Amino acid sequence: MAQPLSRSPFALSLGAVFLVASAIAAAHEPPDAHDDHHDEAVELDAVTVQSTRSGRRVSDEPIRVDVVSQEEIEEKLLMSPGNVSMLVAETAGVRVQNTSPGMGGSNIRIQGLRGRYTQLLADGLPLYGGQSSSIGLLQIPPTDLGSVEIIKGSASALYGPAALGGVVNLISRRPRDTREAEVLLNATSRGGQDATGYVAGPLSDRWGLSVVAGHHRQDRQDLDDDGWADMPGYQRSTVRPRLFWQSDDGARALLTAGATRESRQGGTLPGRVVADGHPFALTQHTERYDAGAVVEIPVRDTDRLQLRASAMSTDHRHRYGESLEDDTHRTGFAEVSYASGIADTSWLAGLAAQQDRFRSRQFQQFDYRYTVPAVFVQAEQTLREDLILSGSARWDDHSEYGDHFSPRLSLLFHPGQWTLRASVGKGFFAPTPFVEEIEAAGLSKLDPLRGLRAETATTGSIDVGYANGPWEANVSLFASNIDHAVRLADSPDAPGERVQLINVDGLTRTRGSELLLRYRWQDITVTGSYVYTDAAEPGEEGQGRRAVALTPRHTAGLVAMWEQHGRGRVGLEAYYTGTQALEDNPWRRHGRPYVELGALGEIVLGKVSLFLNLENILDVRQSGYNPMLRPRRSDDGQWTVDAWAPLDGFVVNGGVRLKF
Repeated sequence: MAQPLSRSPFALSLGAVFLVASAIAAAHEPPDAHDDHHDEAVELDAVTVQSTRSGRRVSDEPIRVDVVSQEEIEEKLLMSPGNVSMLVAETAGVRVQNTSPGMGGSNIRIQGLRGRYTQLLADGLPLYGGQSSSIGLLQIPPTDLGSVEIIKGSASALYGPAALGGVVNLISRRPRDTREAEVLLNATSRGGQDATGYVAGPLSDRWGLSVVAGHHRQDRQDLDDDGWADMPGYQRSTVRPRLFWQSDDGARALLTAGATRESRQGGTLPGRVVADGHPFALTQHTERYDAGAVVEIPVRDTDRLQLRASAMSTDHRHRYGESLEDDTHRTGFAEVSYASGIADTSWLAGLAAQQDRFRSRQFQQFDYRYTVPAVFVQAEQTLREDLILSGSARWDDHSEYGDHFSPRLSLLFHPGQWTLRASVGKGFFAPTPFVEEIEAAGLSKLDPLRGLRAETATTGSIDVGYANGPWEANVSLFASNIDHAVRLADSPDAPGERVQLINVDGLTRTRGSELLLRYRWQDITVTGSYVYTDAAEPGEEGQGRRAVALTPRHTAGLVAMWEQHGRGRVGLEAYYTGTQALEDNPWRRHGRPYVELGALGEIVLGKVSLFLNLENILDVRQSGYNPMLRPRRSDDGQWTVDAWAPLDGFVVNGGVRLKF
């Protein structure tokens, strides 16, 4: 059994010195220098969420929306400046799952549902495609984000078929009245470097501009010396300008464009081979361009017209061993909606259309063009001061999988310091070839899609929250039933050599609960969370039911953060991941439970801040328990087993942040 890498004494000592220095700086701070965290919590409750379309404050929204605030983004930016995965990974009920150990891809699982059911948006626009790729999640820098909004459970009534399991909406940071700029330089102990820059400010009384750009790189790393890259290498450059406009009468607009270019390399290292005696290259070159616009026009005091539109094009050039795949993904989207209200009733109605296209030069049998026009309505009724009922419904006419009706009903009861939310909804997902295994292994081993039906789901949740002074608590119960779930199976034409996608007979059921407890005392915030997830799906024919793979039944987290604006922060965190079922793993049937510990320190010296982050201090690494490489290539084409634990072990990153 391969042993985990030993932790660097120098890195641990440096981390301890850094954290102690931050604590000393805090001890010498005047008593009136700290902020009131209770006021910050009240301010967060007053945030108007965008993802539900209602224009309500988050505390008055019948649909539960988890908001990652600007302060949390600032913290996670220091941990992972190159991508947004860290922003959502520590939200209760949300799990960032590594889907491609060979290429480093990840997707977002919400409340036990597979990542393909999660819609990733930017300011309400599908700038990353109708079905975001697992690599795409890791190509989005968080530097210019103002908040992140997460809707758990079916949101097809709001956003159509790609939002069967939930929505993650990345909200851009708006320019302030004065010009600002910042530069962040970061390096890791695993050979990674990040450089990002952000500049924003007013162009005139009505116009504002922000631009974010970055360059990120990572050395290819073989941590267990088996000849296979545990951490793929990459070079990535990104740029995104945003133009903001607002008139005196309240009309406003957001125009955005983005470009990403990345080369990624995994697989075997030079001179090394896999079990069949041959090298196996894994490479991907990505070029993505997108543009979008959101325009809101007030018609009367209570009415508003909103227009949304976007276009995205992504070109990929993959190599999976001997197989070369060139393909293009394109998404076009347009929507118009009108909102109004009378007395205690507000409503919204709109039309939308989206087209998703895929073209492969080598495997044209998988080409598709899905066109989906839709009509949607939403209404909210304030029954009394502390009771709000919300209903939404959407009808989509999918060009391949027919028409589908997606309703959602939500209730908010808010007596005093208590909050009760209940929600139930239905949705659907249009199958594509890109389930997790195919994204990791390519199309060469997959049979053409035949006779698939749309996946449908019913989801529901009940949330009970309580807030009193420094205390905040929330308990959630959630459930989902997925019918016609799509998964891989042996090909009947070439069993053991090829695979096919099929609809499973029977329901995939998920039941679970979330517990969140937060305490604020002066400049210190302590947050504890626990999630229980019981997910089961039909087994192979005649085998009854089985646990859904890569879905831990128990997860928990504890985070303590001290922060003073203009001075710095010190954070400690611990996360527990319990046993999870594994599928097609020759070494074990269940993953081992593990604990990850981390520490973050930042010192602010005027316009300069120095930061150091220690991630996975216990050096938990999957290859420390069993090999990542299989003794033979799997039927779907992969040489590695699924990732159920961290792959990179103990990592130190640190750098400097300059603000102007």
